Amino acid sequence: MFERRYAGSPGPIEFTRDEIIGAAQELGLPRPKNIGDIVYTFRYRKQLPDSIKDTTPKGKEWVIEGAGSGRYRFRLTELAWITPRTDLLATKIPDATPEIVAAHALSDEQALLAKMRYNRLVDIFLGIAACSLQNHLRTYVEEIGQIEVDELYVGVNRNGVQFVIPVQAKGSRDQIGVVQTKQDIACCARKFPRLVCRPVAAQFVSDDIVAMFELTQQDEQVKVVNEKHYKLVPADSISDADIKRYREITPSG
Repeated sequence: MFERRYAGSPGPIEFTRDEIIGAAQELGLPRPKNIGDIVYTFRYRKQLPDSIKDTTPKGKEWVIEGAGSGRYRFRLTELAWITPRTDLLATKIPDATPEIVAAHALSDEQALLAKMRYNRLVDIFLGIAACSLQNHLRTYVEEIGQIEVDELYVGVNRNGVQFVIPVQAKGSRDQIGVVQTKQDIACCARKFPRLVCRPVAAQFVSDDIVAMFELTQQDEQVKVVNEKHYKLVPADSISDADIKRYREITPSG
């Protein structure tokens, strides 16, 4: 489908679900049983084939965006995947996750969302009072199609400004994708136009370290505003030296 439309143009290149069936037939492949799963895989989990990646101009990457009901588009972007830095200090936070919750989480994503909720990591990271409004929100955005927000928070700061915070959560083996962030931003713009949208992405760096990103969208590109790492530990594992270090690196005011 990509090769049929690509002619050195920077795109975007649109296609439909039905074209996936036609492409499979042309290649002599079995009819896909779950077309949506094919698109989902390359939008959120796997790299695109080399035959597509090799057409990418320097400094750009192809991603697949939703373009309405049953419609999608290839679009060039400066950043497709967000990867935690390896040189950041991991700030120790007393782990308030109930042991029974940690023991029975059914997936990395569920475990991460639970740890963020019980340890108030959104509050700590953004410096606001935030509450979980709904998780795994499935909804429809007209120009994109059906989407799912991993978890949605609302919050307020000390000046009374109210926020909506869509959270994207990924386990250690997955990647944070800009496509999901752009969808989250579009969803919040439609459903919460009076609130300031502050998208957050989070990922397990290890079993007890969470990388958190505040993101924004500028000129159709997703940008990283801030990145912090938090290490969830027993309270008695935070030493006086740790507390002194955090006090010294915390800006005043």
